[in-house]
Amino acid sequence: MNEKAERQIIHVCDVMKPKVDFIDGMETIATALRKMQHVQNKCLIVNKRHEDDEFGVLLISDIARKVLAVDKAPERVNVYEIMAKPVISVDSRMDVRYCARLFDRFDISRAPVIEDGQVIGIVSFTDLVLKGMDAA
Repeated sequence: MNEKAERQIIHVCDVMKPKVDFIDGMETIATALRKMQHVQNKCLIVNKRHEDDEFGVLLISDIARKVLAVDKAPERVNVYEIMAKPVISVDSRMDVRYCARLFDRFDISRAPVIEDGQVIGIVSFTDLVLKGMDAA
């Protein structure tokens, strides 16, 4: 039997970070920064406003580029002004190899993991490489 046939499938849910912190889009960047100080992955998922809305994401790099670099006061900028929305998300059962290809194709480094329409984790290139390749 060849090596490819024997390879075990590693799913995104096997390597993701299950701790996810959420924030409302109306909160300020100052509030977001306080929440991020206790988050390992340095991003927050922005809640949907209603059932037909989409999730957003606020990355620490967004704050650096759109608040710090342009010298705006974090108390005067709302999350919705700089977040990414809609966000590219991945299914919890996606193979980590396909997730890595998706990240490369869209030039992203992390994404929320979705199961039954809900965010259940965050996965990053770091998780895919360090946990996904180690498990393989």
